[in-house]
Amino acid sequence: MGTTIMRSATSRWEAQRTFDELGRPLRDLTFCVVDLETTGGSAAGGSMITEIGAVKVRGGEVLGEFQTLVNPHTEIPAFIAVLTGITNSMVHDAPPIESALPAFLEFAEGCVLVAHNAPFDVGFLQHFAARQGRTWPRFEVLDTAKLARRVITRDDAPNCKLSSLAKVFGSATTPNHRALSDARATVDVLHGLMERLGGLGVHTLEELQTFSARVSTAQRRKRHLAEGLPHAPGVYLFRDERSRVLYVGTSRDLRTRVRTYFTASETRSRMGEMVGLAASVTGIECATPLEAEVRELRLIAEHKPRYNRRSRFPEKVHFVKLTREAWPRLSLVRRVLDDDADYLGPFSSRKTAEKCLAALHETFPVRQCSGRLPVVPSGSACVLAEMGRCLSPCDGTVDATAYAAVVRQLRDTLLRRPDQVVEAINERMQALAEVERFEEAGVHRDRLSTFVRAAARTQRLSALTRCREVVAARREDDGRWAVHVVRHGRLAAAGVIPRGGDAHQFVRELRASAETVQGAPGPVPAATAEETERILRWLESPGIRLVDVEGDWVCPVAGAARHLAVYDAVNESRLSLTPFDEQRLPSPVHRPVR
Repeated sequence: MGTTIMRSATSRWEAQRTFDELGRPLRDLTFCVVDLETTGGSAAGGSMITEIGAVKVRGGEVLGEFQTLVNPHTEIPAFIAVLTGITNSMVHDAPPIESALPAFLEFAEGCVLVAHNAPFDVGFLQHFAARQGRTWPRFEVLDTAKLARRVITRDDAPNCKLSSLAKVFGSATTPNHRALSDARATVDVLHGLMERLGGLGVHTLEELQTFSARVSTAQRRKRHLAEGLPHAPGVYLFRDERSRVLYVGTSRDLRTRVRTYFTASETRSRMGEMVGLAASVTGIECATPLEAEVRELRLIAEHKPRYNRRSRFPEKVHFVKLTREAWPRLSLVRRVLDDDADYLGPFSSRKTAEKCLAALHETFPVRQCSGRLPVVPSGSACVLAEMGRCLSPCDGTVDATAYAAVVRQLRDTLLRRPDQVVEAINERMQALAEVERFEEAGVHRDRLSTFVRAAARTQRLSALTRCREVVAARREDDGRWAVHVVRHGRLAAAGVIPRGGDAHQFVRELRASAETVQGAPGPVPAATAEETERILRWLESPGIRLVDVEGDWVCPVAGAARHLAVYDAVNESRLSLTPFDEQRLPSPVHRPVR
């Protein structure tokens, strides 16, 4: 069973003990800081806990520690073993979760529960408590990631990852994806955040839970800028005195959302700076929230507002291309052409595309030289050929038939079945992990993750963009039906059927007035990848009714999406190291074709 270790430390909160405080003083509360390691990112999806680590603190002093490995009774994926260093042999004799969870709950009894990205860790614990029929204690929960985003600025750290915050606050422990070490680092982060907030007058749990950045008087005076906006979904544009767009956002309620920029609800420091420059706010009312999201993306791409961090440069993308020529090869390109070639992407950066390219080259020994080769080459072998990493058509080492067979396997991997790449790199990672070459294995892990995500993304996007038209509807919270017309992956029209209206007539008129969209080659021909992914998220949401589909909207049964679960698990682990803003790529819903 897990061990409980008693330790003492010099209080870091001594300076706060002279304050007269209301509510429950932070120095008098006992906090249990917990961290988990798991086999995946979703307890509901079958992922298991492999390690629990926790530290109990009060008044800045460590009262005890709890640590135990947990036998998941399932294989730990090599991908996860590389990340955490926890192997199957390490957990073979460890207690099961049926024993580990009660011991932890006893340790944490009466405490305020703390975690970095608390929804992940607490969600796992609650899931297994429910599965064991245990009543979940009514813990109050603090999320240090969420709290850090309210306190830490980019002058302090580039992001709010646990590793970055540990450096900022001089943690004695370096986070390493082991539960107790990460919990100890989170304790130091918690103390550092509380010390900083103590200087801002935050001394009780109630004040800590409701803290937000201070709002200047100048910001509050601009509340009138929201008064003319409607209580309706749409897009809002902040403009400066020269009518230049500073920021574009979207909301289900324009007036209510814009008002928050002038109150304590807005905590982002750069937004305070933006509001200081703003002279007006323009609202664009939209029929549906999805239309608002799409308009936001298009307006950001058009105006490139300085205070929008994401979606400003959708044109700056890369693709991996499998060429169509006598001796095909893989290359990185910026545009999709109508040349009958196969494309994977888009990638938001060249670095990401290169990781994917490396994963493919590691599995398929196609040539890596640039330029076209004649049907009958007469060159000499390169270094890659000597290393066995290229079939070397240059010097006639391989004939056209054998080379074409490898290319067919590569094309099938890109478009339909990624198993060959997944199996090859997993075997390589497993071998490296067994000899404890974790850093090198991590490089392969990142390459494989990039490839799987790119392949799944391309397959999903291509499935929708191949459809000439998709008309879908969903009943909204107010009982009315929202209808969207999507053509080649682009939102062409949106509307809401009036109460008592003729639904068939409304849909006919909406389709007739919809934007004309021409198909084009490539996975995202008619819209940006981000727009099509927003549409896909809506189409895959509960309650959707397909009115009409022109074309075949299908994804390959053996496609890359079925491999995403394990890589999403690692992504969830990295969410314990939460960045300031939302992730650059959305996390769409992946459903197998039945």
